[in-house]
Amino acid sequence: MPELYYSKAVNEALDEELARDKNVILMGEDIGIYGGAFGATRGLFEKFGAERLWETPISENSFTGLAVGAAMMGLRPVVEIMFMDFIALALDQLLNSAGKLHYMYGGQVNVPLVMRTPGGAKGGYGPSHSQMLSNLLVGVPGIKVVAPSNAMQVKGILKAAIRDDNPVVVIENKRLYPQKGIVPDGDYTLPLDKAVVFSSKLAPTLTLASYSSMTPVCLAVQQAFEKAGIGIEVVDLVSLQPLDTATVFASLRKTGRIVIAEEACLTGGVGAELSALIAEHCLDALEAPIARVAAKDLPIPSSLAMEKMILPQPDDVVKAVKKTLDY
Repeated sequence: MPELYYSKAVNEALDEELARDKNVILMGEDIGIYGGAFGATRGLFEKFGAERLWETPISENSFTGLAVGAAMMGLRPVVEIMFMDFIALALDQLLNSAGKLHYMYGGQVNVPLVMRTPGGAKGGYGPSHSQMLSNLLVGVPGIKVVAPSNAMQVKGILKAAIRDDNPVVVIENKRLYPQKGIVPDGDYTLPLDKAVVFSSKLAPTLTLASYSSMTPVCLAVQQAFEKAGIGIEVVDLVSLQPLDTATVFASLRKTGRIVIAEEACLTGGVGAELSALIAEHCLDALEAPIARVAAKDLPIPSSLAMEKMILPQPDDVVKAVKKTLDY
């Protein structure tokens, strides 16, 4: 099985789905000859042409609305929002159209729309180009939200999202694009609603739940604690809406302790929702308080040093694990 960059895995998924289904189209800013802001669509315009890759003006609300209409008429549009921050401009179409039309028309229409967007901070892009806005999306009825953490996941998840008859938002973290991972040969898809468990070599005494860019961090923390003789089970949530609570609860019932790590802001995020669900349905399993690690509730500065102060760091996860274990 070859090793691919995360960005190349995205590119392969799009390439294969464009070739497989003539109804798949791509839409977005600079996705054609330029190949996308992060290179995810590089080479596809030359292969499939302007009929399949639609270069759009800088108007996210407009072209997302166009994609909703195209999906209702039988196409399978894959929309790229260049930076996740700009998803706010398309939120009306997601919130009031894409996620609701199937219900408003009594199931007579489907909206097989995929929205790809690079989230998270990387390299001092500043307050309006660095946000992980998963907390804005998980409360929108009618859409699925996924955040793959490695190359193998993102390819299988993206292909499954394109084939799904419902609107799906795929969050591709910018810091993951240059990371390599093993990707299976051939056609494959992965479920859009299942978490992935990375078991410890030792008997686990704590669950680390995470997604997107924080999963590689948590896996590194897992390895470090294993060297010290402490077993940690990492649950990569993958699906943020719906949350695979059954997998999280099963891990927590084994370990009795949980730390939830995410790059999004602490308040109102996936970690907050998961904490509430644990309190409602799995409180009896807890042997220590739930701990959360997340970005501070502040805009992300352009300064690299200050960006680091705002974002959750590996040491923050380590400190949370130690505190929870020693409780």
